Amino acid sequence: MIYKEEAYKIVGAVMKVHRELGCGFLEQVYQEALMIELQKPDIPFKREAPLSIIYNGIRLNK
Repeated sequence: MIYKEEAYKIVGAVMKVHRELGCGFLEQVYQEALMIELQKPDIPFKREAPLSIIYNGIRLNK
């Protein structure tokens, strides 16, 4: 794995959010909590970065 240390930190942040909140909340709740956890150890990230998806040669809008 090329980014082993980075992946470990990211998975750790995700697991911490899951342990604290459990399941049943809307995506926005987990998104905000994960943003907080990623900021603590200075893990660089972009919130809701645009992503181009192509399906059968057609660009999806969502």
